Amino acid sequence: MVGDNGAMSIAPAEVERPSVDVAADRPWVTIVWNDPINLMSYVTYVFMTYFRYDRSRAESLMLDVHQRGRAVVSSGSREEMERDVTAMHSYGLWATLRKDE
Repeated sequence: MVGDNGAMSIAPAEVERPSVDVAADRPWVTIVWNDPINLMSYVTYVFMTYFRYDRSRAESLMLDVHQRGRAVVSSGSREEMERDVTAMHSYGLWATLRKDE
């Protein structure tokens, strides 16, 4: 590199570094969505059976699904959440996964 006075500069050139995806460290979540088919008692049963939540926690999540339209029911690695979504589908529930916010 040549400076303003014509002399060679030994200063390193600026290198643009790619931005690091800090979002990669965020866990994934499984979301269960409300549907017009499954009974509230059945959704509670599924949460207790599959996730092993106690009745209080299962009912709280079920009420979120019923009243808010959805609930985050688990979090972890993408592979774990894919497994949970598949399990919810096998129980007849509508579920998706996504990166946690």
